[in-house]
Amino acid sequence: MHKSVSIRYFAAILFLCSIALAPCARAEVHLASPFTSHMVLQRDMKVPVWGTADAGESVTVEFAGQKISAQADAGGNWRVKFKPLKVSAEGRTLTVTGSHTAHPITLDDVLVGEVWLASGQSNMVFPVSKAHASYAGLINEEQEIAAANHPLIRMFTAEDTKAYEPQTSVRGSWQVCSPQTVPDFSAVGYLFARDLQKEIKTPVGIITEASGASAAEAWISRDALAADPQLKFMLDSLDASVKYYRAKPQGPAAEAPLHPTPINKPRVPVRRLSDPVRDQHFATVQFNGMINPIISYAIRGAIWYQGESICWGTRGLDLYGHVQQTLIKDWRTRWGEGGFPFYIVQLPGQQNISNNPRVREEQASVLNLKNTGMAVGMGIGEAKNVHPHDKAPVADRLARLALANVYGRKIESASPMFVSVKTTGSAVHIKFSHAKGGLVAKDGALKGFQIAGADRKFVDAEAVIAGDTVVVSSAQVASPVAVRYGWDDFPEGMGCNLYNAAGLPAAPFRSDKWDCPIPGIVEN
Repeated sequence: MHKSVSIRYFAAILFLCSIALAPCARAEVHLASPFTSHMVLQRDMKVPVWGTADAGESVTVEFAGQKISAQADAGGNWRVKFKPLKVSAEGRTLTVTGSHTAHPITLDDVLVGEVWLASGQSNMVFPVSKAHASYAGLINEEQEIAAANHPLIRMFTAEDTKAYEPQTSVRGSWQVCSPQTVPDFSAVGYLFARDLQKEIKTPVGIITEASGASAAEAWISRDALAADPQLKFMLDSLDASVKYYRAKPQGPAAEAPLHPTPINKPRVPVRRLSDPVRDQHFATVQFNGMINPIISYAIRGAIWYQGESICWGTRGLDLYGHVQQTLIKDWRTRWGEGGFPFYIVQLPGQQNISNNPRVREEQASVLNLKNTGMAVGMGIGEAKNVHPHDKAPVADRLARLALANVYGRKIESASPMFVSVKTTGSAVHIKFSHAKGGLVAKDGALKGFQIAGADRKFVDAEAVIAGDTVVVSSAQVASPVAVRYGWDDFPEGMGCNLYNAAGLPAAPFRSDKWDCPIPGIVEN
């Protein structure tokens, strides 16, 4: 047989064999990406488990005495839901078997306890060890790492992923807490879990989904932004930039739509275009890449540490509280677990307009939503560092919120918050909530208060404590009409030192509603 004929003959035989065998080919059953060995499943609530398989394939999932089956739909997607699971510190096996799949999936060392989602930007990414990120490392890093032998604490850290369309998977795996693994853990997430686990004596799992410098709107879904007339412009900006980049990836850059710029970043001319989807300041990109793949993984609640990356100038600053509330509502709706707890960190001080007092004011507005809380960051700020290394107080304040409001501990959970003001002659009387046991001036006379008269010129004032009230006055203001506390980019530099008896710092506030422009903001 001629050589070329022989080659064509055997190629044809192989092609016919492949056609004959095609119906027998099997697509392996798969679990969704949040499900790996060593994971923690949420106790006392229904637990969804999902993945992919052949269309029509029967899939059975077994765990903790429950055995549930489902059929993959036409797109190959399947989902089961376990009945509420009882807490268990015993590592058990979860098995997934597919009717078309030769070998079952086996996940080992699965615990049942409390699961929290930790999200935000770099201060939530911030790992325990500086060896794993130049800006990171706890102030007592060596001691924390050496003591981190907590096998009932587990963390899933998602790979930083941005996308234009919602994704179905994100890279990551559950890690058991030990001195060997904890250096890579989110410091706030780890310390929060450690404080919880010590008190509630159950396994604690943290799902860390955070990205440095990301804007809050990057974590919101397209549907939520498209339905909001105040925020839709953020989505329109993404779409316009993506459309231009895909049509003209080489430019000209000068004709491209402007990328969102944080309020503290001077705009510089763009000489070469980059993919807007890789820019964490654009709306939806972090939601699509990181949140969408884990939606419906059963959680108890969420903790959030973000705020420095606010874009869109004064408009973005004025909308920031609304953006935060939209995010919380969006996630709660998509998880379908009701109004799960959502606790934020209010920014500590820094000598930078990204940390200006209006940001903290907008952050505090999330408390208008039910089942929210705010860990006040006062007292830990570093003047020239956006990544303060003392993360333990942040984690403690978040854990207090959870312990009091979720786990029923009879402790003070929150910082003193401004309630009302009353003027008597030349003195202003300020009433605070969360002041049981009285207020305290830490390390000397009370500082950080300012008052103003009708001329709206604020001056430093003297302040004294009277139970749950602070009385403020100044010889320079005979008839005060407004008072502020900690109203500065770096309140620590003002000497702010008002605390409650539980050792929690008072939140900055102002009693006035006057226009408060922030000089130097980048407008775009």
